[in-house]
Amino acid sequence: MIANSTFGPIYKYTKALLVALGYRDKMTRLHSERVLALSQALGVGCGLSAEELNTLKIGAAFHDIGKIGVPDRVLLKPARLDVAEWEVMRQHSEIGQRILLSTDFDGARSAALVIRHHHEYFNGDGYPDRLSGEKIPIGSRIVAIVDSYDAMAVTRAYHAARKHEEIIDILHSESGEKHDPQLMRLFFRIIERSPLKTGSTHD
Repeated sequence: MIANSTFGPIYKYTKALLVALGYRDKMTRLHSERVLALSQALGVGCGLSAEELNTLKIGAAFHDIGKIGVPDRVLLKPARLDVAEWEVMRQHSEIGQRILLSTDFDGARSAALVIRHHHEYFNGDGYPDRLSGEKIPIGSRIVAIVDSYDAMAVTRAYHAARKHEEIIDILHSESGEKHDPQLMRLFFRIIERSPLKTGSTHD
């Protein structure tokens, strides 16, 4: 579980959300913890300010909190989602934004935007608002990369875990389209020496 020291004083606002997410879907909570750790490393690596880092940490930890509002038949389906189910699943980023805004702590608005936009694509083809390039908050661009890496690195009911080299090849192919190419170059350096590199913790 994420420690109190990760968020400092705002932990009292977020502890219940962490507990709720764990009960709703343990795999999502564990995924969120790994995304937080890697996002923080990437944020430090690209020189974010202390305020930006704090926003990033909150956004990364709760990027999937909106899945609390996704029905079990979709969230826990042991197979690939159909088109209609994907439309339901895609709502989790907007639900997550609304959940975090309801906490009303200092910085909640900025962190909620990280959550809302973590599925935007660098080329503008993502959701929910089809933002592109640097119009996407930097925290969202960071979380998007790490989220993609970790999602491919673990086994789910509908896909097997991919090997690190295969994931890196896929991410290379998505650079400039799905992901910020400058952040991608930094991520490639960071992940090679991270304990969260697949093969170190996921196998």
